[in-house]
Amino acid sequence: MNTLFDPIQAGDLHLSNRIAMAPLTRNRSPRTVPGELTTTYYAQRASAGLIVSEGTPISQQGQGYADVPGLYLPEQLEGWKRVTQAVHARGGKIVAQLWHVGRVSHTSLQPGGAAPVAPSAVTAQSKTYLIDAATGQGGFFPTSAPRALDAEELPGIVQAYANAARNAVQAGFDGVEIHGANGYLLDQFLKDGANQRTDAWGGSVENRARLLVQVVQAVADAIGAGKTGLRLSPVTPANDISDSQPQPLFEHVARQLAPLGLAFIHVIEGATGGPREVEGRPFDYAAFKAAYRDAGGRAAWIVNNGYTRDMALQAVASGHADMVAFGRDFISNPDLVERLRQGAPLNAWQRETFYGGGAEGYTDYPTL
Repeated sequence: MNTLFDPIQAGDLHLSNRIAMAPLTRNRSPRTVPGELTTTYYAQRASAGLIVSEGTPISQQGQGYADVPGLYLPEQLEGWKRVTQAVHARGGKIVAQLWHVGRVSHTSLQPGGAAPVAPSAVTAQSKTYLIDAATGQGGFFPTSAPRALDAEELPGIVQAYANAARNAVQAGFDGVEIHGANGYLLDQFLKDGANQRTDAWGGSVENRARLLVQVVQAVADAIGAGKTGLRLSPVTPANDISDSQPQPLFEHVARQLAPLGLAFIHVIEGATGGPREVEGRPFDYAAFKAAYRDAGGRAAWIVNNGYTRDMALQAVASGHADMVAFGRDFISNPDLVERLRQGAPLNAWQRETFYGGGAEGYTDYPTL
């Protein structure tokens, strides 16, 4: 029987334990370049079996939040090289989360002040983090109205994901996680609440899944499937996303992913950062996983959302999951792995320092 603290092989990644650090947007990279503070933050958490970096835009068009680090400019790659070197020096493994926010953006962040892009011109009833030009302070503002992408633009977006994956490996990352969750671009194409297209990229389940599958295949071709993971969130309402029939949609996605030989699948169970059961949105996660396994999929199965120590131990021991990802607990406990191992108390997090700022609430949490 496996335990949470046993090593695991996830594709090409040999991981020292089954605890993952979930991607966490912290808005502490001015001018989109990770700096010394970010290097310290990730190095402090290198005891995780796997660190998934904060969402890292694949292009300026993919940017949706102020002061998040990108993966498309030389200076960004240099910043990330310092991060990956520091994590590796402490024996850790880290993958870059590849991010395109789609409609969850603002014109002030887009090239030339253009509208954000989306599968359809449907505005997300959501907010994004921006820096107020008058005060220099960060805050949350409504997203801008998007424009619908032309079909001719989609191959370029697929290629941007592949290019960003190559950049990640060049910057020293051990692999990548494609962000297909939380109401961002790939999730927008998947779900009929955002995708109202009538062409080959909308309508049927097969059409709506097409962009996601093409992106995953392109990234796997670019850097190797054994270095490629994917994050999915079947029923989260994050960023105003929904689907009328998520079970058949995601079981179809599972069957499409199974032959690709991915390193891991990272599943958010329930509402991201919220309840594990979403009212009016039932979902059978065991059936989703079974669809993947029955179709031959062998990726490590990572679960996420509100897991306590006891729940995580049980999830791995029972075979419900191969790994468990923790988010906010890693913010306030850089030594979370050791605390979980000992059953030690956890530091409480400071919600007011989650987004933006400096060292406070970022690199100053105490270890045991």
